Amino acid sequence: MLKRKKLRHNEYYDMQSQFDSLYAQSANGQNFYGLLDLMQSNENIRLAYRNIKRNTGSKTAGHDGLTIEDLKNLSVSEVVSTIQRMFVNYSPQAVRRVFIPKTYGKTRPLGIPTIWDRLFQQCILQVLEPICEAKFYKHSYGFRPNRNTHHAKARFETLINRACLYHCVDVDIKGFFDNVNHAKLLKQMWSFGIRDKALLSIISRLLKAEIIGEGFPTKGTPQGGILSPLLSNIVLNELDWWVSHQWESFETQKLYKTYSGRYNALKQSKLKHCYIVRYADDFKILCRTRSQAIKMFYAVKDFLQTRLHLQISEEKSKVVNLKKNSSEFLGFRLKAHPKRTNKRILYVARSHMTKKALDNAQIKVKQAIKTIQKYPSAQNVWRFNTVIMGIQNYYSAASHITDDLNKLNTRLHKALYNRLKEMRKEATFKDFTKSLQKRYMGYECKLFKIKEMVLVPIHAQRCKVNLNFSQTICNYTTVGRDKIHQNLRTIDKQVISHVMKQFITNRSIEYNDNRISRFIAQYGKCAVTGIELGLDDWHCHHKKPYHLSKDDSYGNLLILHESVHRLIHMRNNEKIQVLLNALKLDKKQLKKVNELREQCLNEAI
Repeated sequence: MLKRKKLRHNEYYDMQSQFDSLYAQSANGQNFYGLLDLMQSNENIRLAYRNIKRNTGSKTAGHDGLTIEDLKNLSVSEVVSTIQRMFVNYSPQAVRRVFIPKTYGKTRPLGIPTIWDRLFQQCILQVLEPICEAKFYKHSYGFRPNRNTHHAKARFETLINRACLYHCVDVDIKGFFDNVNHAKLLKQMWSFGIRDKALLSIISRLLKAEIIGEGFPTKGTPQGGILSPLLSNIVLNELDWWVSHQWESFETQKLYKTYSGRYNALKQSKLKHCYIVRYADDFKILCRTRSQAIKMFYAVKDFLQTRLHLQISEEKSKVVNLKKNSSEFLGFRLKAHPKRTNKRILYVARSHMTKKALDNAQIKVKQAIKTIQKYPSAQNVWRFNTVIMGIQNYYSAASHITDDLNKLNTRLHKALYNRLKEMRKEATFKDFTKSLQKRYMGYECKLFKIKEMVLVPIHAQRCKVNLNFSQTICNYTTVGRDKIHQNLRTIDKQVISHVMKQFITNRSIEYNDNRISRFIAQYGKCAVTGIELGLDDWHCHHKKPYHLSKDDSYGNLLILHESVHRLIHMRNNEKIQVLLNALKLDKKQLKKVNELREQCLNEAI
């Protein structure tokens, strides 16, 4: 849903065609020079604000204490001019260091840039992403549009089930995000065709931004920065293509016309079978034989060290025979199990939650149970339910998810009984909401409720088959977008462009952004009369008067025909009668007008 919203935002601000052009040029191998002009354009900056304002991270303060709430009341011109000045002479503000707790007392360091730096980085990201997407390897799944962990797992299983590759190279990069080489990264960006030296200089300064309490880093990309995921993919893209060129994308001398013909040509080349599947810094390489896997293990270790200046963790890196042992990938434990057919024994991938994933799930659920025990409320029961459903949704891709959740249920049975026995009552299936009834249909189990809110059953989740990613899906081609969402065909694009460009200069950026959303949500029609509005005959109305509420939120706005808007605020009875005669409103429309008048503290007509 979020990915569709981002595409809609591109359309709101008339940037989609620009991004499509960058993608096409990058795919054709063109170089890019004047990128800063596009990055600091009015439309790109307003789109950046739109994209980051709903992120939960936008409410987290940097070291200056500012959040997105502090930007909302600024005018469009103030926000745009501030970002444009940053592009002229960029000097990053210090990054706030935060340590996120992990299980077993460990922590993960995050760098939180100031909100202005995050907005600035978002402007850069929007322009760089289409350029990089055209260059990225197709089986890299981390931090990329439309891809997720389940796609990476599906690809891994396909290589076991269909390609019959059972020898896996497990490589763990030691502190990847903290050890990215800055000079190497900038060279890789240059090789992507990003030849704008002013931009590369900005990114170099951005990477070296001071971290409070730690000083100026000489290597690494700060986890928490908006650009960091894209930059990390640029670094490891070289590894993806290097492995791919060893077999999958190797150009053979023998000509071929079909996929099987290509496969035969590759076999005659005497190269080693190998395929890489990567999600961020977590990757697997699958090979045909153990000897090939061992050779690939040492080759990858050398490549990471000499080409990317990265070290591997010797204790965590190994070669695994998937027929005998399991490999852990993205919270799943995968192994090739024999499956007998009439003619021969085939091996198919079977998956479970990892031990670590089960332990983490147990800790999370137990904490949710303790919260209910301490503060019994419907809200805390719902939080418990969301924790359970989150675990069920993510690990539903495991083939043996029901077995794993039964284990989890057994582990938590005592805690659920002992901590909640005084407050829980027996419930029936009908006590579920309609959406939860649909979700848990067919499961027979004892249900309980607290404060009239039913606790969802932990074990009630079947395996969902996770499909491979369709490589035709792309945010930056017309065909690729058609598979994701429908364009804004119901409203003329010229009208949208006009609405976006004719912003109210003395009003906040939040008001102007929500004004566009409301216009599109109403399909460019008046909320009272339903007539289609032209370019200049409409107004944006505050339900609760702005001078009283100071509320520019989406929910407080309505798009109305100019005459209807005047009718809502008008107090002169003679003028009201003239307008009513002209508008000829029916009873239903007049009722709407009166509701809006009363909200504005005016008498009903």
